[in-house]
Amino acid sequence: MYYVKKCTECGSINLFVNRDKGEIICKDCGLVIEDKMVESGPEWREHEEDSGRESLRRTGAPMTYTQYDQGLGTEVGQKADLFQLGSKDRNKFFRLRKWQYRISTAIERNLKLALAELKRVSSFLKLPKMVEEEAAMIYTQAVQKGLVRGRSMESVVSGALYAACRRHEVPRTLDELSEASGIEKKEIGRTYRFVTRELGITILPSNPADYIARFASSLKLTAETQSKAVEILEEAQHAELTSGRGPTGIAAAALYVAALMHGEKRTQREVADVAGVTEVTIRNRYKELLDKLELEKELKKQKKRKR
Repeated sequence: MYYVKKCTECGSINLFVNRDKGEIICKDCGLVIEDKMVESGPEWREHEEDSGRESLRRTGAPMTYTQYDQGLGTEVGQKADLFQLGSKDRNKFFRLRKWQYRISTAIERNLKLALAELKRVSSFLKLPKMVEEEAAMIYTQAVQKGLVRGRSMESVVSGALYAACRRHEVPRTLDELSEASGIEKKEIGRTYRFVTRELGITILPSNPADYIARFASSLKLTAETQSKAVEILEEAQHAELTSGRGPTGIAAAALYVAALMHGEKRTQREVADVAGVTEVTIRNRYKELLDKLELEKELKKQKKRKR
């Protein structure tokens, strides 16, 4: 679709569109109105003999690391057309199909199984497509460098997914990955650190504020409480209370304090279960926030309002 409707020089609407050269020319004055026109249509048209209609499409699906051959490979299919051939030719195609599978390399066989597991875990955790693509790329690089040898496929898949979540700031905890994959939390963390170190992947520390929305949604807290929790976290970061502490624990404690301030009581056990930490962690972070940020006054005001 082109938005040039008339000549900018003479105002004529008698225009000539040269699609081969990508130009739009005024037939009256000869002005070249556009010389770098982009063709947004299909690369070719495929005419179906049966229906006579045109099927407009581009070259096919884009490259993706979620497939072992990045979506570029071809294979001998099992279409109904093969059964129209003679028995000799039909057996030949089936034999070629069998050999095509047999001659695939060990890396390809590993990727076939691992990427299927990666898609399953990603679907369980409801991860966005960009995270799944990033994790598949990390796992592919790990296989090519031989980092999978001596480790379970599932642990490397989980480590790659956790690394991708951290890179795209998608809040997922090791406990959630452990539940989805069936691998111990310590094993996933160990594999994650090994893979990122060997591949030279730089990952910034998690921001506790990224977890607030998810935890608040699970605890059914209001938007005002969420906003207050984010404010508390910002103050905690300025006071350097977040460094050296787990992001989920400090986020859960800030949400717990904010809920008390807005009169939405939640027990430490409820908050700890949602965040995947212990009650002791919530209690310790809670006391630190009250002492360092002097939040006790606001809590006392809230209690007086209730009375």
